[in-house]
Amino acid sequence: MDAVEVRNAETFFASAPPLRDRDAIVAKVEEFVQRRLPTASGNRASRMVCITSGGTTVPLERKCVRFIDNFSSGHRGAASTECFMKAGYSVIFINRRGTAQPFCRFLPEDPLLTCFEPAGDNLIQLIPSHAVAVQKAVTEYHSALNSGHLLNLPYTTLFEYLEILKIVSLSLRQLQRNCMFYLAAAVSDFYVPWQSMVEHKIQSGVGPMAMELAQVPKMLMLLRHLWAPEAFCVSFKLETDVKILIKKAQAAREKYGMHAVVANELETRKQKVIVVTNEGQVLVEKDASQADVEIPLVDFLIAQQTSYIEAGGANVLVV
Repeated sequence: MDAVEVRNAETFFASAPPLRDRDAIVAKVEEFVQRRLPTASGNRASRMVCITSGGTTVPLERKCVRFIDNFSSGHRGAASTECFMKAGYSVIFINRRGTAQPFCRFLPEDPLLTCFEPAGDNLIQLIPSHAVAVQKAVTEYHSALNSGHLLNLPYTTLFEYLEILKIVSLSLRQLQRNCMFYLAAAVSDFYVPWQSMVEHKIQSGVGPMAMELAQVPKMLMLLRHLWAPEAFCVSFKLETDVKILIKKAQAAREKYGMHAVVANELETRKQKVIVVTNEGQVLVEKDASQADVEIPLVDFLIAQQTSYIEAGGANVLVV
């Protein structure tokens, strides 16, 4: 573990703005994780996955008007949440506000205005053509929440995302090899440090602006080696050039110690991916009967984690 990276991370968190409702988030996460720990009566630890989804924003002012955005629809994270839950996992879903949500992916883009219509005095009703889809989405989402197997943690900024990820990681370490990190969020590589950020809106009247961005510390390394060192860790690599995709995925796996890196090529990412592990490369693609490539991908990663648990001699939960 590189001491410089540790110091860089410590500096980042020390200078970051306070996370709103931090104590409430810590309590919520800890309570969620505690319910799944093995007990003295012999209950086994259940499997849990932390899924990150969507893209982070980098504020340019403290009272933010302008920001740099890493775009991501959140589709992969939302679809994967559904797949893991169907396989028996509990899910902590760290997601960008306004991006795709599990069980709601097939609703129209603006479901409130699209799926409902006026129905007389101060009443609205579901448009019949959308009724089945809305009922299914609402029923499945609330069933997941009420079962206690889904915890939804929203974020917007890079600061919020990394603070929440650290909180979740430090709590999930209690589950040892029974937890997985599925890091599908599009995280900013560069940011404006809080201490050097202007407070008010940057004025356009002063002419062209030059801005120097700092590099975000490599938090994957800390997660893998310090925060949750026994967790099964999966990261993602997206490229537009397939020629360099596998090389960069292999480099990321080796540098950060990931158990698997999912390599996506932009044009084909919804049909197939290549999973890079220390044993080589595996092509994962959906067949004609599958709506999402996340279905075979999640199945493959669950099998990989099971092998990882068995190799460590930990108590295995069959899912």
